[in-house]
Amino acid sequence: MLDPEACYRALAAHDRRFDGRFYTAVTTTGVYCRPVCRAPLPKPRNVRFFACAAAAEEAGFRPCRRCRPEAAPGSPAWAGTSATVTRALRLIESGALDGGGVESFAARLGVSSRYLRRLFAEQLGASPHSVALTRRVHLARRLIDETSLPMTEVALAAGFTSVRRFNHAIRSTYRGSPTALRRGRAPLDGDGWELRLPARSPLDGARMLGFLGERAIPGVEAVEGDTYRRTFSLGETRGALAVRVVTGEPFVLLRVHVDRPCPLLPIIERVTRMFDLGTDSEDIAAHLARDPALARVLKGRKDVRVVGAWDPFELAVRAILGQQVSVRGARTLAGRLAQAFGSRVEGVSAPALGFLFPVPESLAESRLDGIGIPGARALAIRSLAAAVASRALDFASLGGLEEAVERLTALPGFGEWTAQYVAMRALGEPDAFPAGDLGVRRALARGGRLPSLREARARAERWRPWRAYAVMALWTRPSERRRS
Repeated sequence: MLDPEACYRALAAHDRRFDGRFYTAVTTTGVYCRPVCRAPLPKPRNVRFFACAAAAEEAGFRPCRRCRPEAAPGSPAWAGTSATVTRALRLIESGALDGGGVESFAARLGVSSRYLRRLFAEQLGASPHSVALTRRVHLARRLIDETSLPMTEVALAAGFTSVRRFNHAIRSTYRGSPTALRRGRAPLDGDGWELRLPARSPLDGARMLGFLGERAIPGVEAVEGDTYRRTFSLGETRGALAVRVVTGEPFVLLRVHVDRPCPLLPIIERVTRMFDLGTDSEDIAAHLARDPALARVLKGRKDVRVVGAWDPFELAVRAILGQQVSVRGARTLAGRLAQAFGSRVEGVSAPALGFLFPVPESLAESRLDGIGIPGARALAIRSLAAAVASRALDFASLGGLEEAVERLTALPGFGEWTAQYVAMRALGEPDAFPAGDLGVRRALARGGRLPSLREARARAERWRPWRAYAVMALWTRPSERRRS
């Protein structure tokens, strides 16, 4: 529940720290804005506050053309939702409701459509359909403003199933046609699409890129200066992307090269999670710094984020390869795996990159011992690949941390540490905690004695619900050298 008085004070101050936390709707104009909007301050009796943009639009308000709510960072209100709503939002972000009905969507979550609608109304103030439509419309507006794509390609990239529905949604939301909204912009070189993805400040890009660079799979991904690059495939689409972290700016710059037009929402969602762009990292750092051990690590740091992964299957394979070897050793093995069982990328711009990471189907029956992988780990990778290929394991539908760990540890080769690591980096579980991690235990050591697993878990209770952020803070301190 939003506190109207607190929200109004933040609105009056135009405080950037509240950008994306709530939206302000003005009843006299029918427009809703971000807290940072420089429009004249409305009177308190004329405003309503909403936790997410979809709720404001469902209530009949339209987005402000001055502050552009579609450019706000992700709403932290979503972090406080139930496990079912969290799973639903994750699927919506990947396009699961584009072209489909709420009934089949709810069935995928194991609940009735009526119950799902009630959960969304109670926790977000908007229906699942409204949340999905708002995401599509907001992405379409950004593509209209920030690219020179033809409108038919804008509609497809934003997830609309027809140009007619795209036109209707834009007119209904912005009270104008797509053509009327477009501003002049020079086309990009080649076949690239470029977008700014909003991020909460402060953003320590160098630390995140350093972490990714040490673990980049040769031929699949690389870090060059302030830019992360990788190849990818989504459905029939193959391509490469680059994410440039602009120092001091509240955004990252995403550039995508593809061999055919495709929906962009799944790509944006993966990059947003990978760089943890929606996290209120300053508040999390302040909470963790209450622990003396973490206070030393976080001294001078205001930004702590969990560096995620592009694909859960890829990260899970990478975690298996990293068992009992160094970061460099795991990176070498992953590169061999990609070149031996992945496919080449052709027809797209991908400097220094040439391979797609192997799909589950290609690894489920493959002989992996020829690239230096021990037999037990080869069996673990094949078992994981078979489970994902057969849909016996669906990462997107896992219902929270406990279920994820339970399902993963049931597979050969997955211990508690590996399962927690995958939940932390691939599934975005903020409270995941690999208690047996040697780096974590060393940080908590007293008098040279490492704490037991039980003692480490007890100490980490004060870090909740952000134990994953504490672990990442320890892993990204300058002197830390670790596995995986």
